Amino acid sequence: MAELKYDKTGRLLFTKEMRKDYTLLAPQMLPDHFAMIVEIVRSYGYKVEMLENTGRPVIDAGQKYVHNDACYPAILVIGQLINAIQSGKYDPHKVALVITQTGGGCRASNYIHLLRKALEKADLSFVPVISLNLSGLEHNPGFQLTVGMLRKVIFALIYGDLLLCVSNQVRPYELTKGDTDACVRRCMDFLLDDMHQGKGMSFKSMRANFDRITAAFKAIPVSGEEKVKVGVVGEIYVKYAPLGNNNLCDFLLSEGAEPVVPGVIDFVIFKINNREVDVDIYGGKWVKEKFCHWLQKYVMKYQHAMIDALKQAGFRAPGDFNELHSYIKGYLGDGNKMGEGWLLTAEMLELIHTGVPNIVCTQPFGCLPNHIVGKGMIRKLKDDYPWSNIVAIDYDPGATKINQENRIKLMLANARALRKEQEAQSEQLEEKEHAMV
Repeated sequence: MAELKYDKTGRLLFTKEMRKDYTLLAPQMLPDHFAMIVEIVRSYGYKVEMLENTGRPVIDAGQKYVHNDACYPAILVIGQLINAIQSGKYDPHKVALVITQTGGGCRASNYIHLLRKALEKADLSFVPVISLNLSGLEHNPGFQLTVGMLRKVIFALIYGDLLLCVSNQVRPYELTKGDTDACVRRCMDFLLDDMHQGKGMSFKSMRANFDRITAAFKAIPVSGEEKVKVGVVGEIYVKYAPLGNNNLCDFLLSEGAEPVVPGVIDFVIFKINNREVDVDIYGGKWVKEKFCHWLQKYVMKYQHAMIDALKQAGFRAPGDFNELHSYIKGYLGDGNKMGEGWLLTAEMLELIHTGVPNIVCTQPFGCLPNHIVGKGMIRKLKDDYPWSNIVAIDYDPGATKINQENRIKLMLANARALRKEQEAQSEQLEEKEHAMV
């Protein structure tokens, strides 16, 4: 067992000695995105696993070791990590936990402290916790985020967004059930194989891979009927993690709807843009502002390539970050950036403007920023867009799945009734035009 070392503040460090035989455990949020990120981290010599434990035991562990006033994502993330250690699958003295810190005002920056308190409570204080952050909040001698690693992580997120986008557009219409999931696995296999060989990370090769992915999904036989499209927005963890939203996308599919889930790369650009906004609003070093401006343009270059590939293949493509940003003019300022900030409202506006007025806004218990820019903006959006059909669904340990699903079913019933009304109006208009001729 490696010798435990602490910094001057008493924080347990992840040391270079630990790197040799410790396994890093990472919570899951986006299965395909995170699977690629795990492979990237492994390529740098780390042993790492993405956790897949789920269900009531995870929630129970979170509630047992986290204060009940903490937000629901904190309960789930910490519960998943502690449940994994206590499962018997791992040697508790040979694991370290990995968790992100944004450095912003959201309590996600404090998950790491909640996690360490939970580990103490569970008699696991000897387990190191590694902070993944770009703000210089914590450092560990045994783990380093290099520029090369970060660059590959950004690429993995863009690949993941592309797979998320095309699979959601094909899966509801596939003639043979399972074709879409099989295509996702094939694409993941060749992407991961490329990553093992250090390929697929240049702009040219990414463009080629984008075309290869879109062509693969375009080849899947589909039916021609149009289903009700339902956008999914909200706090980032509950929005994406099946554990957090009770498998929301699967439920929408079972109800005959097409889920429309915005990608995560906009959130990454949003966080980069926030650093630039900080300098504009509060002052700071011009070097920081210039670097963030350059980094945003760099990431958006690849986002534009993904959007172009979707359009060329005939898929519905999202707008870029600048277009998303333009929607909030007259609604929120750039200073509204705690948690998902103005981005959440912008995603709802983009969905409404692009023909997806039916929206589920996932609301985790205890997430104040999300309730302001999500639930708090719904009345205003409905005033401006009366045909919008938005429902806020609360997710917390005490919320029952049946109540959540019944509220979504009501929203879907409203969506179908509205579509019938619009179709009837269109038919009447056509009849009038024929009569005039």
